[in-house]
Amino acid sequence: MADLHIWQYIIIGLVFIWSGFVRSGLGFGGAALALPLLLLVVNEPLIFLPIISIQPLIFSSWIAWKGYRQSKALAKNDGTPIESNIDWAYLKKSLKVIIVPKLLGVLGLLTLPAQWVTIIIFTMISFFAISYILNKPFKSKNKGWDLFFLGLGGYFSGTSLIGAPLIVSVYATHVPRHQIRDTLFVLWFILVVIKMSSFIVAGVNLQFIHQLWLLPCAFIGHILGQKFHEYIQTQNNERFFQVIGVALLFVCVIGIASNL
Repeated sequence: MADLHIWQYIIIGLVFIWSGFVRSGLGFGGAALALPLLLLVVNEPLIFLPIISIQPLIFSSWIAWKGYRQSKALAKNDGTPIESNIDWAYLKKSLKVIIVPKLLGVLGLLTLPAQWVTIIIFTMISFFAISYILNKPFKSKNKGWDLFFLGLGGYFSGTSLIGAPLIVSVYATHVPRHQIRDTLFVLWFILVVIKMSSFIVAGVNLQFIHQLWLLPCAFIGHILGQKFHEYIQTQNNERFFQVIGVALLFVCVIGIASNL
């Protein structure tokens, strides 16, 4: 990214603020809602994926630990047993399904042409954008669909870190609302460690220089997203998802057209 124009750096910085906001506010979608925008600036997934991968390692562990401390403090004040902010039982159960497709997805990312991966990303996100617009996001209702969504989500998480919507569709059914975000953060941490290990083994440039200025951008979004998360705990956020869906579908249509 050393030869980009100033306006491109500005857009990238704004996108990472957006990514941090979504990740902290919703618990997922930091990569899914940022990567299509980034690929319109520079159509090279392997440039941005290392940066997007490192940031969840930092912020997910921070938020999960903060959630644990809040649960501990609340239990101490009320004199009740500590209720974990993470659903460890379902996390372990789902990982058994996700892990193998995740590894297959990592292999696909490192062998498929960048254009193929880009088209897969835009197509997948377009599908979920439409579901958000129609206010009918995926929610699995039986064990077979659970396995399918978790497996497919693991695979796309391996290819491009965009498997979150599929995985969340299952978690939303099985994990209590107050535990979903922090449970997902632990899951993202584990999946990202696998992703980063594959990058290191393959000799992918981890873009450490650009991490130095993009991490503060993500931090700004993180702070704003945390406030938003506290707000939506008691609010109806359907309209928010519909707006996101329209904007995201527009970006994906342009992205697919430019690649074809």
